[in-house]
Amino acid sequence: MKAFGFLSFGHYADVPGSSTRTAGDMLRQTIEIAEGADEIGVNGAYVRVHHWARQAASPMPLLSAMAARTKRIEVGTGVIDMRYENPFQFAEEAAALDFIADGRIALGVSRGSPETALRGYETFGYVDGEDPERGSILAREKFDLFLRAVDGERIAPGDPRMVGPGQYLHVEPHSPTLRDHIWWGAGSRATAEDTGRKGLNMMSSTLLTEATGQPFHELQREQIDLFRAAYKDAGHTGAPRVSVSRSVFPLVSDMDRAYFGLRSEDGDDQIGIIDGMRSTFGKTYAAEPDVLISQLKQDEAVMAADTLMLTIPNQLGPDYNLHVLQAFAEHVAPALGWKPNTEGPVQGDPI
Repeated sequence: MKAFGFLSFGHYADVPGSSTRTAGDMLRQTIEIAEGADEIGVNGAYVRVHHWARQAASPMPLLSAMAARTKRIEVGTGVIDMRYENPFQFAEEAAALDFIADGRIALGVSRGSPETALRGYETFGYVDGEDPERGSILAREKFDLFLRAVDGERIAPGDPRMVGPGQYLHVEPHSPTLRDHIWWGAGSRATAEDTGRKGLNMMSSTLLTEATGQPFHELQREQIDLFRAAYKDAGHTGAPRVSVSRSVFPLVSDMDRAYFGLRSEDGDDQIGIIDGMRSTFGKTYAAEPDVLISQLKQDEAVMAADTLMLTIPNQLGPDYNLHVLQAFAEHVAPALGWKPNTEGPVQGDPI
């Protein structure tokens, strides 16, 4: 682990105990957390994307504001549901964000997570006739178009009256560095290998759509190894990034113990059914800092990845969430190999 960031689901609801009652509260508070995290030295500020729910949805305005209000922290998503996107408009917006943030972005993209709406992407106007139940084919076809646009391929036939005969146009703006900041959210070992073959960065999912009886961190470590092997076998020679996410809470105050002390007694992974598939979920870490250091050093996936995303309880408000990030930065992260954002952008491991 070289870096860590926060991952916010962007929940909001007008309920007792919530500091985040409205969508406006959520957006403004996420920017505030990003600003505070940037000053602490945190490396990344990432948001989940869920449609048809009281959670963060349209990420580009939020990420642009976060980038404009910070200096060093990387901003990104974990993940954008490709089923809902126009790939060419998305390529335009992503390039613009890359310029605004001066390359400080990590755009996680995938087929998307389970949602509250029944095939909600069809209501957005995107219909996948081949696979109406899962949308996987639709997402991957759109992602392939998105990558072609990101790579600057001339796709749209030009009007000969405007650009001359036989001319094709590429998406503008075009950022030559954008592809380096594209991540695929992989939820299985097979998807990890496909991500490596494409030469992308990989965000390992908060759950794996596999249940082999192995601990979650071992399954995830296998996924990382397969990704890197496939990247190398495909002939790519870069240093791809890899991230994993965990819920981690250093217990350094009475408030921490009141909120998360009981979680320290729950030391097991969870098995459940997601989209009809038996899936493995990681456990929550909540303990005194010295115990956390020992536990996380034994988490093979955390130690194999370059970036750890800490899922935060955003409805507890900016002050408390910045306290959690400060406690992790001060008491835990240095022992795991963390380098603060003042030491420059995060680099992946060379293949």
